[in-house]
Amino acid sequence: MTACIFVFWPIIHPVHSHSAFVVILLPSRSSSLYSALSRHSEFRRSEAYVMAATKTTKCLVVGAGPVGALSALYAARRGWDVEVYELRGDLRDESITPLNFTKSINLALSERGIHAMRHSGSEKLVDAILDETIPMYGRMIHGEGKTGNFTEESQQYDVHGRYIHAVDRANLNKLLLDEVEALPNVKLHFNHKLTGADYVQKKAWFEQKDAREPQTADGAQAQQSQLDQRAKEIEVDFDLILGCDGAHSSVRYHMMKFVRMNYEQTYIDTLWCEFTIPPATPSFPSQRTSPSSKDGFATSPNHLHIWPNSDKMFIAIPSLDKSFTCTLFAPASTFAALESEPETISAFFRENFPGASELIGEDRLRKQFATNPHLPLISIKCHPHHFTSTGVILGDAAHAMVPFYGQGMNAGLEDVRVLFQHLDAHPSTAEGRRAGLETYTAERAADAHTINDLALANYWEMHAGVRSPLYLLRKQVEEFLSDKLPSTGFATQYSRVSFSNQRYSEVAETVARQGRILVGGMLGSVIVPALGWAAWWVWRYQNASRTGVAATKGFAGLGGVFERVGRWFT
Repeated sequence: MTACIFVFWPIIHPVHSHSAFVVILLPSRSSSLYSALSRHSEFRRSEAYVMAATKTTKCLVVGAGPVGALSALYAARRGWDVEVYELRGDLRDESITPLNFTKSINLALSERGIHAMRHSGSEKLVDAILDETIPMYGRMIHGEGKTGNFTEESQQYDVHGRYIHAVDRANLNKLLLDEVEALPNVKLHFNHKLTGADYVQKKAWFEQKDAREPQTADGAQAQQSQLDQRAKEIEVDFDLILGCDGAHSSVRYHMMKFVRMNYEQTYIDTLWCEFTIPPATPSFPSQRTSPSSKDGFATSPNHLHIWPNSDKMFIAIPSLDKSFTCTLFAPASTFAALESEPETISAFFRENFPGASELIGEDRLRKQFATNPHLPLISIKCHPHHFTSTGVILGDAAHAMVPFYGQGMNAGLEDVRVLFQHLDAHPSTAEGRRAGLETYTAERAADAHTINDLALANYWEMHAGVRSPLYLLRKQVEEFLSDKLPSTGFATQYSRVSFSNQRYSEVAETVARQGRILVGGMLGSVIVPALGWAAWWVWRYQNASRTGVAATKGFAGLGGVFERVGRWFT
């Protein structure tokens, strides 16, 4: 029986201007009550929200990127003792470059990520993040007209006017870490490399990159030279470790020693390199602005810009400083050819991405291709995502994906919300965590595999399909039905992925069903008139000749075939 005293003190706090809670939870099965209280908005803002755990859970978060920072925030809000360990230095330091990124990387923030951050209980944090984003209402498709002029075609993302947000990764990370660091039950440890983890004994070992201890041999006096020094290693106990340390996750690596994990890693035959379109200023006279340029931007700031071209693609995302962060995606063989003949880079851009080199500038284009890294694209699927009650992986550690749906970070942030939703449904005990992690993996692995596949499929849509008449026709039909006949439940796949929180696996199933209905409807619109016309001719001649009798039987058989095809599609 739970021993619990709960008192609600209905007066206004003299400092914080909200009602106060007094909560005393004595040790036993009280976590379900705590979970219920944590959903109350007043309780979430009270000191009791942080202090009310019956037995404090020790949680290690490995990785201090956006997913790791949000994980720490969720865990801390539940009263856990949280320690965050990051391989690199403080990511809020402008001199620290994220792994596999340049300093200016921009990301697309959509509903799933925003919804996950709102559920952390930090509404002001979300508002602060959104205040420093740029809305993108659709794609701007760039090309070249028959007369050699540069063309632009806007494709709206959503018929209802919804949009995604261009966000600076470093600034998003900074705001999340500032929020986490302000909590009294969180400690941040930078320059700490995970070197080992025992998920049974619940111990982890970290190498402190910024701390050295002298190495001795046979009792000899310690040598002070750098060559004879080794990094200091520390041992940390934990109840639960959250692996948010990216595609090459150390948490996942050590977890695989304890769990039979199915693991699939795929590199696609595409590399990427980052470029920058500078603001449209008089100091850059050689730059040409596009017809959609606005307010100091070289081209429209409210679009994701795409230069599609068969097996390669160039995209541009706006930044708050009025520049654009751009990315070239091309086969490895194309990069190899350009690397061997760097003087051809300008001609390559003029031929494949009309207008892009004029926006960047010839000198900048050559310099950025030569100095910025040429990086691979990796896709990772694995199952399960957890081990018993002591470890779980999230974000890229569990499902690194190619970036073509803009869902990598959003899916990772959604992982955090879904994980704690499952953990909150069970007592805050080892057995409760085990049950929560099992149900989390059962749900999330299927969704992770689905968005991996959708992201790869969207690559082909972005660099080729955006100009396909069939793609545009289906998009128009689905948007018409969504706008004019909302009761049908129709919506485009992009809208379901970017503007809803519907499970990714359910999105794929729903979109496939919509496709069968649309194909069946289009076939029906052709077949029914054709059969009617054929029936008229049969009726006209069936009594006039043997040919009419044969035609009757033939059309009857053909009608049966069409009927079976129609049933399959619908």
